[in-house]
Amino acid sequence: MNYRWVLRACAEDVAATLSRELGLPHSIARLLSARGVTTPKAAERFLWPRRDDLHDPYRMAGMGEAVERIWGAIARGEPIVIYGDYDVDGVTSLVLLKKTLAWLGAHVFCYVPERWRKGYGMHAEAIEGLAAQGGRLLISVDCGIRAHEVIERAKALGMETIVTDHHLPEAELPRAVAVLNPRRPDCAYPEKNLAGVGVALKLAQALLARSGRSAELTRLLPLAALGTIADVAPLVGENRVIARLGLEQIWAPEQVGLRALAEAAGLAPDRPVTSEDVAFRLAPRLNAAGRLSTAQPAIELLLTEDAETARRLAAHLNEHNARRQREEQAVLAEIEAMLAEDPTLRAQKVLVLAREGWHRGVLGLVASKIVERFARPAILLALEDQWAHGSGRSIPAFHLLQGLTACADLFERYGGHAQAAGLLLRRDRLEEFRERLNAEAERVLTPHDLIPTLALDGTLTLSGVTFEFWQQLARLEPFGVGNLRPIFLFANVRLEGEPQILKDRHLKLRLRQMDKSVEALWWNGVGRLDGRASGSGLWLAASIGESFYGGLLRIHLVIKDLSEEPPQVIPEAPFSSAAVGGGDEVA
Repeated sequence: MNYRWVLRACAEDVAATLSRELGLPHSIARLLSARGVTTPKAAERFLWPRRDDLHDPYRMAGMGEAVERIWGAIARGEPIVIYGDYDVDGVTSLVLLKKTLAWLGAHVFCYVPERWRKGYGMHAEAIEGLAAQGGRLLISVDCGIRAHEVIERAKALGMETIVTDHHLPEAELPRAVAVLNPRRPDCAYPEKNLAGVGVALKLAQALLARSGRSAELTRLLPLAALGTIADVAPLVGENRVIARLGLEQIWAPEQVGLRALAEAAGLAPDRPVTSEDVAFRLAPRLNAAGRLSTAQPAIELLLTEDAETARRLAAHLNEHNARRQREEQAVLAEIEAMLAEDPTLRAQKVLVLAREGWHRGVLGLVASKIVERFARPAILLALEDQWAHGSGRSIPAFHLLQGLTACADLFERYGGHAQAAGLLLRRDRLEEFRERLNAEAERVLTPHDLIPTLALDGTLTLSGVTFEFWQQLARLEPFGVGNLRPIFLFANVRLEGEPQILKDRHLKLRLRQMDKSVEALWWNGVGRLDGRASGSGLWLAASIGESFYGGLLRIHLVIKDLSEEPPQVIPEAPFSSAAVGGGDEVA
């Protein structure tokens, strides 16, 4: 077993109330209770979110000032520049705001730095060029919260700035006209975990309401859903409303670019787009362009209203994505070899790994896989001349940005949040960085923190894996951080026949329990069943997944972990409905 198995606590009195008052199957009511949804009103918001469940954008600090400044720029015909980032969150933020401003008659143009020439964030050199092109109002999306010097430079060049960002701010905010960031200490906005595109959506919501065009917000929700899911924002609260409503609109006729992207990714309009489709099919294709060269094709795809142009751009992104996959596998193979050759590296609480020739654009993706595989934070750095360009991902117990802040004097530039960050430092500071970051991890992390947890939602038999039960579970979509696809314990199932290897890494197998036989997939499961004979008993932690082929739906198990013996399952501390507060805030 690779995981510690924990059984979610469920308040049975809450589940009974939800089932009775809303007519829900008891199994779904129990799942809601285990996720902290404790009142019928909160359950209604969770299961049937509406656009009216979006919070008033003016609850966000600085919103009034931002709207007034933008409205003045539109009235005076001032050129507005949107400065974005090259990942999906940044690209969707930029496109969403550009569409909004264009609807309102603004004179607007956009800028996204190239990863290779500039790197993440706002740069003074770029600002100077934008000012020379006539920009008078600068709006950052998904960046800017720490760009103090750049914003001062813009001011000196006659440009005022509005910052929209979701990354953690420093103690002092930039001196901008307005700073929209729910993580501001003085901001009372109730949803603190918006993605960058979520903050841009709130600005768009306020602008559209000011112009009497609030109905147009629905057309922006698919973009907001894409960026929110791609940025791994928790899919609860307002993020759940954004993701759920946005996913429902991806196949809408006016979503020309998204429809072409979905078709290029092998999706079909006869079934809904899920959060997992976004995470594993759509977002990687949008990300690929910015990772390997420039984000411009992704921006053009999301902006175009011409179907043929959209198909051409989607095919182009497909090619980029295939190349990205090859680069990613090459880096991953080298890292696995490094860790096998040097056990001291593998033993460190934070894996800080560097090599020349690694493609900067895939380091964050590979870092995520390393974290998943080795259950510890990972920072990967591409060495280029005297520089080390790094991307990092973390585990829940280690706040990555705070860890980097403890080493802040070593960096030329860094930023991010709890689970992901980027950095730039001189090559000759690499060893000191590794030592100091691991010293910080030694102070913060315990051995217990390095054992990943699987939260189980209950026990299930193979006979319970039915189409009807899958339909009930689908009511909890979209799944993601904060609302993971339910995982169940299957006790004493039997392996039937020989597993089939898929793409050299994955396993397809058939399991039997009594008279019920079910197909199962185990992603990256090759090597995990070696020596287990057909008919041997297994205890599984698995979710129920689905696949579509030839217009037909098939359900199967997706294995997360297994044991050859009855596992120790640790129960969460029980709770009662009286002990749970804030249920009405769950949306």
